[in-house]
Order: sequence, then structure tokens, then C-alpha cells
Amino acid sequence: QNNLCCMYRNGYGVTKDYKKAFEWCTKAAEQGNARGQCNLGIMYEYGEGVTQDYKKAVEWYTKSAEQGNANGQNNIGYMYKNGYGVTKDYKKAVEWYTKAAEQGDARGQYNLGTMYENGTGVTKDNKKAVEWYTKAAEQGYANGQRNLGRMYEYGRGVTKDDKKAVEWFTKAAEQGHANGQSNLGVMYCTGKGVTKDDKKALEWYTKAAEQGSAHG
Repeated sequence: QNNLCCMYRNGYGVTKDYKKAFEWCTKAAEQGNARGQCNLGIMYEYGEGVTQDYKKAVEWYTKSAEQGNANGQNNIGYMYKNGYGVTKDYKKAVEWYTKAAEQGDARGQYNLGTMYENGTGVTKDNKKAVEWYTKAAEQGYANGQRNLGRMYEYGRGVTKDDKKAVEWFTKAAEQGHANGQSNLGVMYCTGKGVTKDDKKALEWYTKAAEQGSAHG
């Protein structure tokens, strides 16, 4: 049932149909399938095949998270962080992000890193932020790669290293991450960590700008 939900929701081998996806997700979720519960939460959060309802999204994410589903844990953390369908609670967000991160979920690792970097719901700790960004980045998660690049660029929680910054900005940029592209453009423009190259700078600024980045 959850697999049918995914097929209809994403249009894999079948015409995309959110209403059919919602129907199958509901069946899976009501039988206690953790992935189905998470997917149903996503559909409520974004109003896919159903009227958008953050409280319902929270309800299903919670059920999924409590069964140990990392996506559900990350998503309920996001809802607590932003106060969507639930009272904003940074500590709860950190708690759920940590559970997802410790299971190896790249988004959870990145989100936990942001909480440590900003001191949101937890004592500010740039070294911890670097630790979690690194875990996410090494899994190929573009947001983690870009943020890790920033930490190296500014020497936050790690020894300043422009070459490392360029390395991580490049990985993010090549995945189409707009801010990563903009950051990489700056490095080429200023010759930080890489040979100064205005053509390369223009190339990356253009890619960022075409995605709507104000920094492009």
C-alpha cells in the first residue's frame, strides 16, 4: 500500500495522482506502516490530494517518528522548529533532529547542525555544527556541503581553510545548489582557495542568478 502511494505520488510508472496516492497512504498509515504514516504527513503538510492541514501532518509524523522512522523524526523536528501545527518548541526540534541524525539521516544531520550553529534550542557550538554538517555533506547532501564550506571559509568550529571551502562549495554547486554556486563564484572572483578566475566567477554567479539567488 505504501509502495502504491509512492508510485502515484511521484508518477513512477503511472500518471501522477495525488488523490490516489492519498488513498493508499491512508490505508498504509492506518495499518501502522511507519513510512506510510510519514508520507501521509507529507501529503497533509503540502496539501497533496487533501486540504493542507498542519495539525494532521504533525499527528502522522509523530506516529511515524515514535516508531523510529528517521524521515518522520526529521519532519516532526521541522514542524516543532517552525511552529507548524504545533507550538514552536526548539528543544523538541533538537530532540527529534538528533534522533534522525543519529540514524544517519542526512537532512536530520544538516538540520541539527543548523541548530548548533545558531544556538537554537541548544547551546551554540560550532564544533558540533561542523561535525553534523560533515556527516550530511559526506552523504552528498548539498545543503550540508554548502554550510560546511562556509564553516571552513570563516573558520567557525574548524581551522579556516579556503581550499576546503572551495572543495565543499564546488560539490554543492555541481548539484545545483544556488547559494553554493554563489559562494563558489565569490571564491573565484577573490582568488580565495583557488586561482582567481573572473570567467569562472561569472559562470557560477550566472548559474546562481538563473535560479533566483539574490547573491548571484
